[in-house]
Amino acid sequence: MTATTRIKLSTMMFLEFFIWGAWFVTFGTFLAANLQANGTQTGSAFATQSFGAIIAPFIIGLIADRYFNAEKILGILHLLGAVLMYLMYKTPTFTAFYPLVFVYMVLYMPTLALVNSVSFNQIKDSEKEFGSIRVFGTVGWIVAGLLISYVLFWDSEENVKAGMLKNTFLMTSIASLLLGIFSFFLPKTPPKVNREEKVKLSSILGLDALKLLKDRNYVIFFLASVLICVPLAFYYQYANAFLANIHLAKPTGKMTVGQASEVIFMLMLPVFFLRFGLKKTLLLAMAAWALRYLLFAYGNAGDGAWMLITGIALHGICYDFFFVTGQIYTDSKAGEKYKSAAQGLITLATYGVGMMVGFYIAGLVKDAYTAADGITDWRHVWLIPSVFAAVVLVLFLFLFRERGTGPKGAASAA
Repeated sequence: MTATTRIKLSTMMFLEFFIWGAWFVTFGTFLAANLQANGTQTGSAFATQSFGAIIAPFIIGLIADRYFNAEKILGILHLLGAVLMYLMYKTPTFTAFYPLVFVYMVLYMPTLALVNSVSFNQIKDSEKEFGSIRVFGTVGWIVAGLLISYVLFWDSEENVKAGMLKNTFLMTSIASLLLGIFSFFLPKTPPKVNREEKVKLSSILGLDALKLLKDRNYVIFFLASVLICVPLAFYYQYANAFLANIHLAKPTGKMTVGQASEVIFMLMLPVFFLRFGLKKTLLLAMAAWALRYLLFAYGNAGDGAWMLITGIALHGICYDFFFVTGQIYTDSKAGEKYKSAAQGLITLATYGVGMMVGFYIAGLVKDAYTAADGITDWRHVWLIPSVFAAVVLVLFLFLFRERGTGPKGAASAA
């Protein structure tokens, strides 16, 4: 790979995740402060991500893989996203806002696969080269959060009340426009599938991998993956709103600690996985989810701020040790023929079904613990996903059986 190509791919990844982090982290806070959305409405708005995840395989499988270069579709989707983001910036009511965010997420979610396609098309050794390019995506997310908190101050208490968070959509619109234009200068990534080849719905949705569900152990893992997305949804939906509500200074910037921990624990994962094996790695991740929400429940913006920061920092263990480990396990169980289908199926089940259910549950819980005067009992809001994660942990502990340790143990779990 030439230096120019590496710079282009790294810039693409940076912008791709800057775009997501620039508005999604503060989204729940914006909805409550600017559009006066209740918990159920907020859950519906966040669930558009899940609809996007479910629809994305059709866009990739029916269009991107068959008819057009990936970089061109990436450019078109981001240009359309720039327009939608600008309209979201100008929209004053939730009723008018919801259709815009729905369409936006349907268009954005396929771009996550497209940037990977463009990258892998230029990479000879994915294990050695992809990580050094993908890390710029995490950097982009972190930079977006730091800009909002420490440069633009849009998430300060007075600026949130003044409606400044709507500017995150304008910033995202500009970034989307830049990536949309830049995409047409990325390395050419032609279609991988002959357009005359018959389309199989089962292949697009990853249903070819349903044979994995004949394995009792994999069914337990699969269900645990879907269920653990419920507490994950609470974090995405309400962490920023919670931190802002209890007056923690610069909450968006402080939440970038979670992305920094992702990088650290991603590097630690291979060592931990080799030493302790699949089951213990997954159990540690579930325990981290339960602990994180206990810390949120009993922390505060004063002398208990360390509990909040620790809860945020656990994101690397929560996410990497569960979802990345799960991808490795799925890959080992699928076999060469069904690798792509298996990853598609687990993604559809988690980011599609699991997260959608989680967002709606989080919204209902928030409404249940919000009084008529608008004051939320955050302690109980966070205790519910903590207990939920603990229950999933106990069930997984007793129902999942593992023989051996490390990657071989993952493959031979029975």
